[in-house]
Amino acid sequence: MAASVTLKGQVLSLAGTPLPVGATAPQVCLVRRDNQEVFAGGAMGKPQILITVPSLDTPVCATEAKKFNEALAQLSDKVLAVVISMDLPFAQNRYCDSYQVSGITIASDYRYRDMEKYGVMIAEGALRGILARAVFVIDGSGKITYTELVPEIAQEPNYEAALAAVRSLV
Repeated sequence: MAASVTLKGQVLSLAGTPLPVGATAPQVCLVRRDNQEVFAGGAMGKPQILITVPSLDTPVCATEAKKFNEALAQLSDKVLAVVISMDLPFAQNRYCDSYQVSGITIASDYRYRDMEKYGVMIAEGALRGILARAVFVIDGSGKITYTELVPEIAQEPNYEAALAAVRSLV
């Protein structure tokens, strides 16, 4: 049975079920703000935090990416941190320039829709085809060690728990 999230109380089904702790994180191909492809997930030899958001053009997503950017700045050489949305590179550039985000990777899944492998793509309603708000922490061997599917899209994730999971791997 597919998982679901809500948007201001309206239930939205996901195209699958988010991957649990202990699962192998699939490698995904994403597009950075410079239109270059980048890989995330899988065994990268160092910890990763994959943060999915519906759109950087919304206040909650913009705040979330900025908070993770600030919190992970000192770990940028030890952790691959990627905020993933369906936003086009043009919107990514606008966001990064406006909020001075440079310590983490801002990437889009618009080209391959690989994040469906993680079970976080919304399957119905006005938000069909975009990503739910979720966080996955992955160890260097590609195993998921922490996951959070935020049940209400308009809410922010548990930053403290996600950051503690990342720090435990560094």
